Amino acid sequence: MSKKQAKHMSKKLSRRSVLKGAAATGGLAVGAGVIGAPTIWAQNIKDITINHTGMSYSTIIEIARQASEDLGFKVEMSVTDHTGLINRMTNEPTALDVADSEIWQTKAYVPQGVTQAVDISRIDMWDKITPIYTEGKFAGKEVSREGDAPFEIMYRESKDATSFHDGPTDWATFMPGVYNADTLGIRPDLIGRPIESWAELFNPEFAGKAAIQNIPTIGIMDAIMAMEAAGFQTYGDRGNPTREEIGATIDKLIELKRAGHWRALWNSFDESVNLMAAGEVVIQSMWSPAVTAVRSQGKNVEYVHLKEGLRGWGNGLALMSHLDGLKLDAAYEYLNWYLSGWMGGFIAKQGYYISVPETAQSFLSDNEWGFFYGGREASDVITSPTGEVTNQAGEMRDGGSYEDRFAQVAVWNNLMDEADFLFSKWNEFNSA
Repeated sequence: MSKKQAKHMSKKLSRRSVLKGAAATGGLAVGAGVIGAPTIWAQNIKDITINHTGMSYSTIIEIARQASEDLGFKVEMSVTDHTGLINRMTNEPTALDVADSEIWQTKAYVPQGVTQAVDISRIDMWDKITPIYTEGKFAGKEVSREGDAPFEIMYRESKDATSFHDGPTDWATFMPGVYNADTLGIRPDLIGRPIESWAELFNPEFAGKAAIQNIPTIGIMDAIMAMEAAGFQTYGDRGNPTREEIGATIDKLIELKRAGHWRALWNSFDESVNLMAAGEVVIQSMWSPAVTAVRSQGKNVEYVHLKEGLRGWGNGLALMSHLDGLKLDAAYEYLNWYLSGWMGGFIAKQGYYISVPETAQSFLSDNEWGFFYGGREASDVITSPTGEVTNQAGEMRDGGSYEDRFAQVAVWNNLMDEADFLFSKWNEFNSA
């Protein structure tokens, strides 16, 4: 722990405790019984609005409602897509306050200077955040460095630095938020046999009933895992392929498209859900919440644990540069709330993990904690965040426990060095 962190941890009262105390006593300052600066802060902060902008899978209105209720100021959610988030951050930076970005997206916006680094001394539970982010380790072992591993982008030299720092500092690129390890979604009732390899995404058996996500930086990773598993291509670094390797991968995707292999190149969460629920697709790129959504419709869908490993990804909450004064204080209050438990419990039911897992446990039943984190059979029904039944008693979560899942991460979503070439080739894939 740095001196700065130690100083922060030694404080007896946080602004959050002052805010709650002021609310409970009708506005009297804590202790002295006189109106003071902390109480003025508490009275004024209620007029603050924090705009949280990100993708649909983590930027959810129920989260904003609960945060607003708990914190005493307004949190609003604004949903966009991957490209839209970067465009908004760089072209309209004052239109949002907290950017819910993926790890790889930091490589696009940090050099632009549109965010300020997070002062880790102001994050109450920084020392409890998963070492996947803060140390590049999990269960005492180094996590895969193929792709944009969280630790590689985690720190900056100073608040306004526009590049990453090699190793820990007092300034974080963003506050770690939700994360997961992704794989393929399948309809086992329509396939009728086990699926154990990424290579199955390219299997002619599923011609016309396969789909891949139409997000170049993520779709290419699923394609790379399938290409290598099927023996079509060997990569020096799956997380940062060469132009030749990218070209060969896209050429294969185009070949499959012209042969009628792809039922769809899906662009949205809802599209992936509808394709799988209707049975139009039996194997595809998929996100965990989409699996939850299909199951809530009573459809048999499985998120398969593949022998070549999983594709890891993570998000974090970045503070925009324009934040200062009372609004910056409110943003830090929100970041601390985000890790305090409710959010972790809510997002677990969507299949995601929070960066301080232990706080989520208080907001999950023993049955839910055992199912989502422990790898245990459900003792009762499991429901989605909004209450729909997704699993029955006796079922286990696909991929096993939290430890099992993250011990198997093979590669991370990334913004590769040859990203411009990738985008050009991906456009060829779309138009083929």
